Amino acid sequence: MILEKIKKILKAEIITGAENLQMEIKMGCGCDLMSDVLAFIKPDSLLLTGLTNPQVIRTAEMADIKAICFTRGKKPDKETVKLAKSKNIPLLLTDLPLFEACGRLYKEGLAGCSEINE
Repeated sequence: MILEKIKKILKAEIITGAENLQMEIKMGCGCDLMSDVLAFIKPDSLLLTGLTNPQVIRTAEMADIKAICFTRGKKPDKETVKLAKSKNIPLLLTDLPLFEACGRLYKEGLAGCSEINE
C-alpha cells in the first residue's frame, strides 16, 4: 500500500516526507513499546505509535521502518522531526486512536507483521 493511500485512510497530515508519498509500505505495526517494535516489526513497515520522542526515530532506523504515524493527535517535538528528516523517515499524524488507526489500515488490506514471512 502506498503512503498516500495510508494518509487518506487515516485522514492524516504529513509532518515531514511529503516527497515520499508514493513509497510502498508492505505491512503495519501498532506499538508504544520500542522494545516490542525491535522484537516483532519487520523491514518496510509503517509504525503506528503514540510515542513522539526521538527514540522512536532511532528505533525506526535500526528496524528499517519506512514511515511512522503518530496517533491520538500527538505531535512530535522539533528535535524528533529534525531527526526524522535527517534519516529520511516520513512522519504522519492522525487524530485516531492507535487501535482504530490499525483497524482501518488492516480493513483496507495492509498486512500485519505476523502475516508476512521474510
